[in-house]
Amino acid sequence: MKLFTASLSTETNTFSPIPTGLKSFAITRKGDYSTFPPFADSVVAFWRKLADERGWQTVESLIAAAEPAGKTLKVVYERYRDEIIADLTAALPVDLVLLDLHGAMVADGYDDCEGDLIAAVREVVGGDVPIGVELDLHCHITDLMIEQATIIITYKEYPHTDIFDRAVELFNLTADTAAGKLKPAMALFDTGMIGLYYPTQEPVKSYVDRIKQLEREPGVLSISLGHGFPWGDVPGLGTKVLVVTDGDPAQAAALAEQLGREFYAMRARVMPSFHTIDSGLDAALAVEGSPVVLADVSDNPGGGAPGDSTYILKRLLERGITGAAVGCIYDPIAVTLAFEAGIGATLDLRIGGKMGLMSGDPLDLTVTVTGLQAQAVQRFGNDDAQMSFPMGDCAAVHTAGVDIVLYSQRGQTFSPEVFSNVGIDPLQRRLLVVKSTQHFYARFSRIASQVIYVSAPGATAPDFRSIPYQIADKNRYPMVEDPLGT
Repeated sequence: MKLFTASLSTETNTFSPIPTGLKSFAITRKGDYSTFPPFADSVVAFWRKLADERGWQTVESLIAAAEPAGKTLKVVYERYRDEIIADLTAALPVDLVLLDLHGAMVADGYDDCEGDLIAAVREVVGGDVPIGVELDLHCHITDLMIEQATIIITYKEYPHTDIFDRAVELFNLTADTAAGKLKPAMALFDTGMIGLYYPTQEPVKSYVDRIKQLEREPGVLSISLGHGFPWGDVPGLGTKVLVVTDGDPAQAAALAEQLGREFYAMRARVMPSFHTIDSGLDAALAVEGSPVVLADVSDNPGGGAPGDSTYILKRLLERGITGAAVGCIYDPIAVTLAFEAGIGATLDLRIGGKMGLMSGDPLDLTVTVTGLQAQAVQRFGNDDAQMSFPMGDCAAVHTAGVDIVLYSQRGQTFSPEVFSNVGIDPLQRRLLVVKSTQHFYARFSRIASQVIYVSAPGATAPDFRSIPYQIADKNRYPMVEDPLGT
C-alpha cells in the first residue's frame, strides 16, 4: 500500500483584524520536521508511524499551519494547495490519501478551502482511491466536502484531547476501504443552529457519550457533531451532524437526521452561560478555594482574536484586586522592552490594546520585570498525547498586586506553564485569567478550585445575535427561535 498525506490548517475568523499571510504559517515538507520540530508530534507524523507498522510506503507532502486569524491571502492558499497537488501527482499511483485539515479555513475568493482542496485531490486520484479527512469540530462541513471525500471524521472533544484517537479511527476506516472491506456512505444533517458547545458540560457531555455508543451499532462507522465556527461568515456556517455507515446511505441519512433533531431539541440548554467582567470577578472573589480560573473567551487567539485586549486587566486594577495573574497578553513590543530592562527593573510600560478596536485601550503602567524566558513553550492535551506550542519570548511583569505574562508569538493559553515558565507559581495566585475559550480546561481544570467563563468585548465574544453576518444564513438559532419549524 502507498499512503499519501498532507496537512493545511488554519481557523479563519472573518471578523478578525489580522490577515493570514505567508509568514503566518509554520511549515515543513516531505517529512523533514527540522524546520518546525513541533510537527514531529503532528497527526501526519502519527499516520506515518501507523503506516510503518503495516509495512506501507508513505509519501508526505507539506504540513502548514497558522494560528487562527483573518482570511488567508488568496495567493498563499493557492500556493500551498498547488504544492500538495504537485506532490500528489508526482507520487502516483497511490492507494489512499489522508488529509489533516481544520474545516474552517477561508481565503480571499475561497469560502470553503477544505472543500476546494479535497476536490483537487479527487481530480488527481480519480474516483476509486479513498480520501480520508480529519477535521476540527469547529468546522464548516459542506456538501462539496461530502461529495469529494470518502470519509470525514471530526474531533468529538473540546478541549480537543481526542485528536489522535480520531486519527487512528480515520486511518483504520480508510485502510479498510482501500482493502475493499468497507464501502463508506456519508450523510449530513444541518441542525439550523450556530453556537459554542462544551462537551465537558451537560447536556452535551451525555450527547457525545451517546454518539460513541451508537458507533458500536451494526453498520455505523463514525458519527461526528460538527459544532461549526460562529465567527466565520461563510455559506457553510452551522452546527451539523455527520454519519458514516458501511454501504447504507439511507441508514446514514436517517441517523444523521435523528441525532440532529435531538441536538436541536436541546438548543436552549446546550448553549453555555457566561459572566460579564464584573459578575465574573465577583463570583471568583466569593470562592473560598484557589486558584480560580477566569476564562477570557472573547479574546481567544485560538479563535482569531488578537490576544491583546485589556478589558479584564483594567478592571482588576480599577477594583484593586490583588493576587491575580493574567496570561497571556500578546505584545512583542512590551516583551522587547522588558528583556532590554532585565529582571528586577522598574519601568513605565504601555501594555496591550494595540491590534484594533476590539483590543480595548492600551494601559500605561509602572511595572517591575519579575521573569524572562526566551523561546518558551507550552503543552496541550493529556499527558499521554501532548503537543507542544511555541510562545516566543515571554516576560512577566508585576504591578499593583497583579502579575502579567507578555509573549511575542501569538496563541491561546493552554497550560499553567505559561505562568511557571516565567517564575509565577499558579498555585499561589488567587485568580488566574487565561485568554482561551476552552482548550485551557484540559490542564487548568486539574488545579482550579473553580472555572468561570467571562464574556468581555472582543473578536470572539459569544454574543451570536450581534455578529454582523453578511454571507451566512441568518435563519438560525439563536437569531431565530425555531428555524426548523418544530
